[in-house]
Amino acid sequence: MGQRYLLFQMVFIGLLGLFLAPGLAYNINVNDDNNVAGSGQQTVSVNNAHNVANVDNNNGWDSWNTIWDYGNSFAATRLFAKKSCIVHKMNKDVMPSIEILDALVKEKKLQGKGSGEQSTKSLIFSVNSNSIDDLSQFGTNIASMCKGLPTYLAVEVPGVNLPFYSENCYSANILWILNISFCRTSVEN
Repeated sequence: MGQRYLLFQMVFIGLLGLFLAPGLAYNINVNDDNNVAGSGQQTVSVNNAHNVANVDNNNGWDSWNTIWDYGNSFAATRLFAKKSCIVHKMNKDVMPSIEILDALVKEKKLQGKGSGEQSTKSLIFSVNSNSIDDLSQFGTNIASMCKGLPTYLAVEVPGVNLPFYSENCYSANILWILNISFCRTSVEN
């Protein structure tokens, strides 16, 4: 009888976790024009237990996803159109903490589109043209996401004027919170 009860508890807890897990992701329309000529829809998943946030931007061929691994202070963005990944060190002075990101996304979801906009911050990264062979140095989350793809290291370029780089940049705008531009100066985008 004791083993049956224990088995029942394990199955019940497993099913409860399965049904509660989707509540940790939030779908948010990025713009107000019903996604006509816009940037699609973003899904934000925050996993406080593993100290990781994931943002998926669904916009056809221009789709991308990014993972912010707060545990090892690295982030990676997978660019579907470029069939590549870009890894960079997280700038914790500009990028929100995982708790703030979670709170901002929940607030935005409750308020709906177009209300409660925050001021957007920007980061510009210079992408190294040499691919990275060993992804394990960036942790298992990033290594899993970028496995099998050409992966490049990017370094933040502080105080650079974006129009100087704009022709060779790919932007990944995280909701209304952060605009990230990945730029190449010597290699064609």
